[in-house]
Amino acid sequence: MINKKAIILIILFSISELVIAGKIFTSDKHSFTIETVVDGLKNPWSVEFLPNNRILITERPGYLRIFEDGKLLEPVKGLPDIKAKRQGGLLDIALDQDFISNKLLFLSYSAGNLLGIGTEVASARLIGNTIEDLKVIFSASPKSQGGLHFGSRLLLAESSLYITLGDRGEMDRAQDIADHAGSLIRINKDGSVPGDNPFIKDPNAKPEIYTYGNRNIQGIASHPTTNQIWTIEHGPQGGDELNLMQSGINYGWPVITYGVNYISGTQIGEGTHKGDMAQPIYYWVPSIATSSLLFYSGEKFPKWKGNAFISSLRFGQLARLEMLGKKVVKEERLINGAVGRIREVKEGPDGLLYILTDDTNGKLLRLVPAN
Repeated sequence: MINKKAIILIILFSISELVIAGKIFTSDKHSFTIETVVDGLKNPWSVEFLPNNRILITERPGYLRIFEDGKLLEPVKGLPDIKAKRQGGLLDIALDQDFISNKLLFLSYSAGNLLGIGTEVASARLIGNTIEDLKVIFSASPKSQGGLHFGSRLLLAESSLYITLGDRGEMDRAQDIADHAGSLIRINKDGSVPGDNPFIKDPNAKPEIYTYGNRNIQGIASHPTTNQIWTIEHGPQGGDELNLMQSGINYGWPVITYGVNYISGTQIGEGTHKGDMAQPIYYWVPSIATSSLLFYSGEKFPKWKGNAFISSLRFGQLARLEMLGKKVVKEERLINGAVGRIREVKEGPDGLLYILTDDTNGKLLRLVPAN
């Protein structure tokens, strides 16, 4: 019997391929085309670029793949036990600053036991197509049964490793500093806690917490000139946020937010402002479902240098933000649904922009200047 749904999906996929093949996309500053680098990925979540033109990609169902010489290799062996539940699975990956010499990388993923699941982070070495010397260096607690809001973006900045954690779909947890949920974590690369973390001397707090009151941070980046830590927070129905992260600050969720409850549209919390709770630098209403953050520093798109790029799941867009210090002075939306849900935007070593599409037949695409 012919599967009509499968046929429709094939037709839609073929149309999508034709739409982007050879099409010139325009923007205020640059025109570009979109090329397919890798396809056949299962809900890819993160990409890193290895030496010798190899590419490393995580797939949320629990696979780590290497793309080499035009081929997608068999899944990397030696991964930890991953619990792929709803939004959870194998998520972010970050290469150590000295990866070329030490082969060290960091993985975030959902893991757990009978009591529940939560975000874990492990360090390991990539030797050929195998993970070796795996060590769990962070495990969020307490665990819970839900499958939402794992956060899980990673950022290496100087000697610190930052880990974003969502509220796990239980919003009030984000205001409890005795709970890892709904926070930005800062640890050393060996899993120890930096001595200047804001709550390290509070016996009633998790010492790894750097900020709290965060709903579900899905993007994190260090500004290339100021080294300040910026994040993108995925809001509820409305209220996605761009935040400048500062040690010990409460970012307000769910007490304050520019979003509302799904379906009902009713108010969440007490409004949009309260006391010393931080305000976002910029926010989106309606939500664009932010999923990653990048500050562009390459040479292939010189007029975009210093701009922030935010990927969007809901509208399949790249939001390009022009910044003046800590202020957003202009926003432009690019691509606008032509490739589907965008999970991550990344700058490659060649100075091009790469995007991952979140689909069961996901792709790694790249933006190439049209002139």
